[in-house]
Amino acid sequence: MARLAGTSTAVVSYVINNGPRPVAPATRERVLAAIKELGYRPDRVAQAMASRRTDLIGLIVPDARQPFFAEMAHAVEWAASERGKMVLVGNSDYVGEREVHYLRAFLGMRVSGLILVSHALNDLAAAEIEAWDARVVLLHERPEAIDDVAVVTDDLGGAQLAVRHLLEHGYEYVACMGGTAETPAVGDPVSDHVEGWKRAMKEAGLSTEGRLFEAPYNRYDAYRVALEILSGPRRPPAIFCSTDDQAIGLLRAARELRIDVPGELAVAGFDDIKEAALADPPLTTVASDRSAMARAAVDLVLDDGLRVAGSRRERLKVFPSRLVLRQSCGCQ
Repeated sequence: MARLAGTSTAVVSYVINNGPRPVAPATRERVLAAIKELGYRPDRVAQAMASRRTDLIGLIVPDARQPFFAEMAHAVEWAASERGKMVLVGNSDYVGEREVHYLRAFLGMRVSGLILVSHALNDLAAAEIEAWDARVVLLHERPEAIDDVAVVTDDLGGAQLAVRHLLEHGYEYVACMGGTAETPAVGDPVSDHVEGWKRAMKEAGLSTEGRLFEAPYNRYDAYRVALEILSGPRRPPAIFCSTDDQAIGLLRAARELRIDVPGELAVAGFDDIKEAALADPPLTTVASDRSAMARAAVDLVLDDGLRVAGSRRERLKVFPSRLVLRQSCGCQ
């Protein structure tokens, strides 16, 4: 191939591997033409053995069956493909041991880096990352156990936007469907959503006592919790749900109990999953730019300067939230 292109084998290697040294445009074109003529396909295994890195990015999510994480994983895959990488996905199922299992498996494969959506990173997982000196970017959540670069949404501010909007409709108060007793108090988006709800209620001079309901994140279990809430003697006039999946479960329960939304009950969610626009009625929710977040996470995990020391603020990339108004809150 080098003879056909009229250059050295080193220059051919620089073109195939996109570095580490630059190649003049005319020379690059000759090498690419030779590659096409010879039908050359690079041996990725050999490249990985030589560089001790593969073209793979490991992505660990709590549960890819949930629409939010499915959409996030899809966005990461697209962003990785733009950088010539492929993505391996593992589901932790909110279980620390499974998270450690995938960490070890992916790091053992010499992935180029790890993007971690961790519900509550435990000390064992954090130690595993430290032992491998792995490139890690935290996405969506930022557990306390590891102080690595994180890409997150303004969860607290977004929740405040939603609750303030519901109160502006004139509802007496807004209840909140938060997480469960296992939800981490710090670093978890749902905890920030609950805190945003509390702050918006406090700003309005309203009590939160007895108005926070524990519920799993998924729509199926949230539906069962919603049936109890809506069947009780003190049904809230409005409910802010920490996830859209919870809100969709709540809307299903309201339909079953023949409660009109938004006539008798206003609902808002968080995440703006695609199904939110197709809910009945369409769901008012809080959105962030998942595609931009995924691209930022991929760029950071492939950046050679990722592990350069810096302040916590410098290592935290926060994307703004925006309110998406639909019919479930009372907007027509």
